[in-house]
Amino acid sequence: MQRYGITIPFDGVPLADQRDLVAELPDLGYTDVWSSEVDGADAFTPLVLASVWAPALRLGTAIAPVFTRGPATLAQCAASLAAAAPGRVAIGIGASSDVIVERWNGLAFDRPLQRVRDTARFLRAALAGEKVSERYETFAVDGFRLGLVPEEPPRLLIAALRPGMLRLAGRESDGAILNWLAPGDVAAVAPRVHQGGPGKEIAARIFVAATADVDAARGLGRRALGAYLNVPVYRAFHEWLGRGERLTPMWTAWAAGDRRGALAALDDELVDELLVHGPLQACGERLREYVEAGIHTPILALLPTGGDIRDAVRGLGPYHWAR
Repeated sequence: MQRYGITIPFDGVPLADQRDLVAELPDLGYTDVWSSEVDGADAFTPLVLASVWAPALRLGTAIAPVFTRGPATLAQCAASLAAAAPGRVAIGIGASSDVIVERWNGLAFDRPLQRVRDTARFLRAALAGEKVSERYETFAVDGFRLGLVPEEPPRLLIAALRPGMLRLAGRESDGAILNWLAPGDVAAVAPRVHQGGPGKEIAARIFVAATADVDAARGLGRRALGAYLNVPVYRAFHEWLGRGERLTPMWTAWAAGDRRGALAALDDELVDELLVHGPLQACGERLREYVEAGIHTPILALLPTGGDIRDAVRGLGPYHWAR
């Protein structure tokens, strides 16, 4: 099934005031809302609100980091959401990044692939109602059993970038969540997930600047790309995709503390590859490229362009561009 998602909460609108817009999403063609967890809202609160405001939508986390919640706490969060919205929940988990885990939360970003694998295995067992006493490679659980077991366990997806985590997503979960890639990159990424068996879902967060002001859109894109691609996991991802030579001037300037020079080193062509931007119709045409490349669930992440975000949400509704 082709799905169409959008990231909540929306920037520029108080969380408590987003009810009407979220309730409108199914009528615009959206099937899903997905949260993120960086430095704004947590991954679960906006989805709990959406479960009441728009009962037809699937609710997904993209992602809940595996380091910043203990395994049992993460299982409780997932189970609570799944019990509140039976059959409508997809829990995306991932390693996150050293910045979020180490610098912001004071935890060791140690063996991320193994931690994600172990958490996925634990969640499978816990959400099925099993009593878990297991010594995993990266943590141990002694005698935990969920007191609230959802009637239908949520789908489990894993955030993945490079081959090891992509194959892990295919083996240990129902699919993968991708981030910051171009439509042409999907062919290098998706097959490694599908090696895990049939029916794997490929979701992707796709950043969108819905504005006809090309310079403004590229400026937003450069700032977003600078924030992400200097994080080691994203640097390694784009080196693997073959963009290392093109990105080296940006990385060199950034390491030297020259933030302005680093962003200037991101050429227009690269920004245009990785950011969807332009008038609404042009954005829709670009989003179709991701679907045609094999993305089952595009998850729009709208960058603030200065206009009313409600107009972008409505204008980018899949009924306007999906075929």
